[in-house]
Amino acid sequence: MPKYLFKASYNAEGLKGLIKDTPSGRRAALRSALKSVGGKVDCMYYGFGVDDVIVVVDVPDNAAAIRISTAIGTTGMVNLRTTPLMTVEEMDEALSKKANYNPPGSAK
Repeated sequence: MPKYLFKASYNAEGLKGLIKDTPSGRRAALRSALKSVGGKVDCMYYGFGVDDVIVVVDVPDNAAAIRISTAIGTTGMVNLRTTPLMTVEEMDEALSKKANYNPPGSAK
C-alpha cells in the first residue's frame, strides 16, 4: 500500500484542541479517519520546531490521500503538508527508464 508523509503544525486553536483531546486521542481520531478511506497509521511522532506532528500513513491510492489530507486541512486547525513516499525499489525502477527532455535553449 502506498505511503505518505504528513507533516503538520498546529495553530493556537489546534493546540488548545490537542491539550483537550490529548495526543493519544488525536492518534485515535487519525486512525479512525484513515480506516474510513482504507488506510492506517504506520508511525506517528510529535516534535517541536517547524513541525508539531509527523505521521507516515498507508493508504490505498492518491485519491484516498487527498480525501484524508483535505478533511484534516479544511478544519483550519493545522497547516498540513502531504508528501508521497517511494521505496528504494520504486526509485530504482523509475530511474532505470529514460525520459526524453530538452532543457530550455537546447532545441535546434
